[in-house]
Amino acid sequence: MKTRVLIIEDEKLIRWSLRQRFDEEGYIADEAETGREGLALIRENTYDLITLDYKLPDITGLEVLEEIRRTDRDLVVIMITAFGNIEDAVSAMRLGAFDYITKPFKMEELMLTIERGLETTRLKRQVRDFRNQIRSKFGIEGIIGACSSMQDLFSTIRDVASSGASTIMLRGESGTGKDLVAKTVHYNSDRADHPFVNITCTALAETLLESELFGYERGAFTDAKSQKKGLLEVADGGTVFLDEIGDMPPMLQAKLLRFLEERVFRHVGGVIDIEVDVRVIAATNRDIEEAVKEGKFREDLYYRLNIIQIYLPPLRERGSDLDLLANHYLAKFTTEFRKPIQGITPQGRARLRTYSWPGNVREVRNVIERAVLLSKSAELGPTDFVLGSPREQADGIAGLPMLPPGGVDLAVVEEQLVRQALTRANDNQTQAAALLGLSRDQLRYRMQKYKLL
Repeated sequence: MKTRVLIIEDEKLIRWSLRQRFDEEGYIADEAETGREGLALIRENTYDLITLDYKLPDITGLEVLEEIRRTDRDLVVIMITAFGNIEDAVSAMRLGAFDYITKPFKMEELMLTIERGLETTRLKRQVRDFRNQIRSKFGIEGIIGACSSMQDLFSTIRDVASSGASTIMLRGESGTGKDLVAKTVHYNSDRADHPFVNITCTALAETLLESELFGYERGAFTDAKSQKKGLLEVADGGTVFLDEIGDMPPMLQAKLLRFLEERVFRHVGGVIDIEVDVRVIAATNRDIEEAVKEGKFREDLYYRLNIIQIYLPPLRERGSDLDLLANHYLAKFTTEFRKPIQGITPQGRARLRTYSWPGNVREVRNVIERAVLLSKSAELGPTDFVLGSPREQADGIAGLPMLPPGGVDLAVVEEQLVRQALTRANDNQTQAAALLGLSRDQLRYRMQKYKLL
C-alpha cells in the first residue's frame, strides 16, 4: 500500500516543490491551500503524514493541528513556517507535532525528517494493530456462555471495566476462567493501552514474590546488582492481576494493604515512596472467609480487596454451556491439528454430560484437545474422552462417587441426581431428562415422586 501524504501550504511554489519530490519517492500526495480545505481532506482520507504551514490564509497551523489531535492522536504532523520562534515551536510540540521546520529549508533535510516521521507512523500503526488484536481476543464475546449466570457475569464485567474501581476480587473454582475475566476487564477498560501484568502468589518464594511486586534497590540483597522495577511500577496506568491471593504470605499481605490504602510503596531496601496508578485484580479459589477465621489471611486486607466481587460459576451450574464449550474447542483443535473430525456422537455428548467436571472449563479444553489429537474417527465417541483421575477411570464412570462401605439410600441418590440435572439444565425438563438418560415423561414421574413439580 502506497504512502499517502498531505501538504497544507498556501505558497504555491512550495506546494509544487514538495509534490514533485513526493512523486519521485512514490508517495501519493494531496494538496490544500487553506487550513479548512486541509481539514476537509483529512476527514475524507487516511494519511500517513502531513506537512503543515504555520501561517495560512484562514486559520493558523496550530488551530489545524489542534483539530487533528481531537480525532487522531497518532497522525505525524511536521510544522513548516517562515515565522519561527521558540514560543510557537513549544506550542506545536505540546500539541503533538513531530517536528518544527523553518523556511527556507533544505529539501534533503526535510525529507530525512519526513522519513523519520513515516517510520514513526508505521511503528504506531503496528502497535495499534497489535492492541486491537489483543482487545479482540479478550473481548466479552470471547467468553463462551449462554446461561443466565454467565449473562449476569458479562453485564458485571462491562460495568466494572468501565468503572473507576481500583480493586476487584474474582471468586471461583479452579478452571472457571478467572485469568481470562481479569484480562477481559482490563482490555475493555480505559486502561487497555497500558500494561496488564500478572503474578501467581504461590509461584515464588516469599522474598522473591516481594521483590517481583515492589522491585528493589541495588545492594538490597546479595544478588541485587542493580535497581529493578517491580510489577506495580511496570503496570503504572494499567492493571496488576494477583492470582491465588489467598496464599499470599502474611508479611506481604501487610505491605499490599498499605499500598492499596495509600497507593504508594517502596522498593525492597528503598527509602523513597513511589506512587503509581494501577487497578489491582485479585483472584482466589480458596474459601477466603475461612482463611480469615483461621488467621491465615488478614481481615482488613480481605475487606479492602472485597469492595467489588465477581463470582465465576462452576460448569456444573451452567446448564447447556457444556455443549457450547465442547463445540468451541472441537472447532479450535480440529483446525489447529488439521483433523477431519466432523463432530461428537450423541453417545459421546451423553458421556460428557454425565461427568461432574471438577476442573471446569480448563478441564473441558484439555479433554477435547486430547480427544481430537488422538482420535482416528470421523466423530468423537464415548471412548475418545478420558475423564477424571486414573482411579476414577479404573472404578467406572468418572465423576460418580464410590459406594460407601455402609451403603446408601438409592431413593435419596436418585432425588439428588434429578435435582442436579434440573439445576444444570436451568429447569429445562427436556435437557435435564437427556442428562439422566431418561425421557421427559420418565423425568416428570420422578419429579412428582420427589415433589419437585
